[in-house]
Amino acid sequence: MSEHIHLGKAGEEIAAVMLAGKGYRILERNWRFGKEEIDIIARDGPDIVIIEVKTRSSNVFAEPEASVTKAKQRVLVRAANAYVNFKRFSGEVRFDIVSILLMPGKEVVNHIQDAFYATRS
Repeated sequence: MSEHIHLGKAGEEIAAVMLAGKGYRILERNWRFGKEEIDIIARDGPDIVIIEVKTRSSNVFAEPEASVTKAKQRVLVRAANAYVNFKRFSGEVRFDIVSILLMPGKEVVNHIQDAFYATRS
């Protein structure tokens, strides 16, 4: 397995543990809809939370969350719509990002709630 895949899996595990520690109930990990994937789907009280995890070993070029572009947001919204339709969920859906920097001797985790909103484009 390549290094970036190991880094991504490590980041997703860190995010899941951190979210569970905040009281989120993890419903799904790596949920797929066709070619699209949602890293983590959780409940935060009555809400469904779609969580994109971005893990990097450096922030030299940009913070990890900067890679959640408008195009990636559209993909996440499509996949989230498929999930809530499949589960027949009619409540609120929120989109969060967990940004993780894993550097030698240092781990920085940033949980960004309501990172973006589902909009028409």
